[in-house]
Amino acid sequence: MADPVTPLKLNSNNHNFAWPSRLFPALLPSTTKVGVELRSSRALSTASACSDEGPSSLTHVNADGKATMVDVGDKATSRRTAVASAMVMLGDKAFKLVAANDLKKGDVLSVAELAGIMGAKHTATLIPLCHNIVIDKVAVHLKMVPEQQAVKIKATASTVGRTGVEMEALTAASVASLTVYDMCKAVSHEIRITDLQLESKTGGKQDYLLRQ
Repeated sequence: MADPVTPLKLNSNNHNFAWPSRLFPALLPSTTKVGVELRSSRALSTASACSDEGPSSLTHVNADGKATMVDVGDKATSRRTAVASAMVMLGDKAFKLVAANDLKKGDVLSVAELAGIMGAKHTATLIPLCHNIVIDKVAVHLKMVPEQQAVKIKATASTVGRTGVEMEALTAASVASLTVYDMCKAVSHEIRITDLQLESKTGGKQDYLLRQ
């Protein structure tokens, strides 16, 4: 059940707020000239969770609330590409060793790039409801970022099919990041993996480009 709500009538620039009275009694004076109808906190969170674009419900959940794999059989085949990225914050000591290719485990950047490609090919095994698709290409590139003592990872995946390759690109970036961590952890355990994100996708119903 939704939280009990005490409606208020507030004429204040037509703003609408929803505060449950039992949670915020101080905001609900007995007499006021404002005109607002309060909605429940659940209604607010639901509204904020739904964007203006794309489906308004989770596609991997059926009508009974159970996890389900999406049937893509009726979708049109198209060229699909996705780009994902991540940052690995190394710190001073690890960064210098990676830059000099002087770590005992070897060439961090080359090994991480290969690991990312291998990871992308195992996406459907790692992510339960992800489709097992034919990947046309995966490219993983690592770049040193001296001003942040970090490594920037960018992974691109492409296919021609009925579903996208966002998860393959994200998995490639994730596995490459973890590989960098693994190869550097003997030097520092304060290495952080941050900013794993989808940068862009093309193909399917709509394209996507990360807002900067």
